[in-house]
Amino acid sequence: MSREFQVTFDCADPAALAAFWAEVLGYQVEAPPEGFETWPDALKAFGVPEDQWNSRSAIRPVEGGGPRVFFQRVPEGKTVKNRVHLDVRVASGETGDERMELFGAEATRLEQLGATRAYRVDPAPPMEHGFITMHDPEGNEFCLD
Repeated sequence: MSREFQVTFDCADPAALAAFWAEVLGYQVEAPPEGFETWPDALKAFGVPEDQWNSRSAIRPVEGGGPRVFFQRVPEGKTVKNRVHLDVRVASGETGDERMELFGAEATRLEQLGATRAYRVDPAPPMEHGFITMHDPEGNEFCLD
């Protein structure tokens, strides 16, 4: 039996990280509950103190098919390499130079959103097809694969 799941990020700024990852994945920030125009309207009505309004955020696929991604504020910063990371597929079916060119273009786009490049691994068939490892704005590793 398969189960539905979500991916959760601990972070310092849930709203900013949610906006970044929505751009990376082609997702959208989760809409406020029915009956509310904005999240601040909903949170105010629910009695949530304003200093807690950015304690969490979430993104969802624009059209089905994919996990919800949840962002929760935590007091501590990131200190070590992630044990789990996302591989963002941007060049499915491509190989060699064409694959790496697509990764380079996407890495440049993501840098403009606040990501940084960590390193590049070039293709070395038959085992390695190439990828670029990056960091999101809070330092979480992910790969363009």
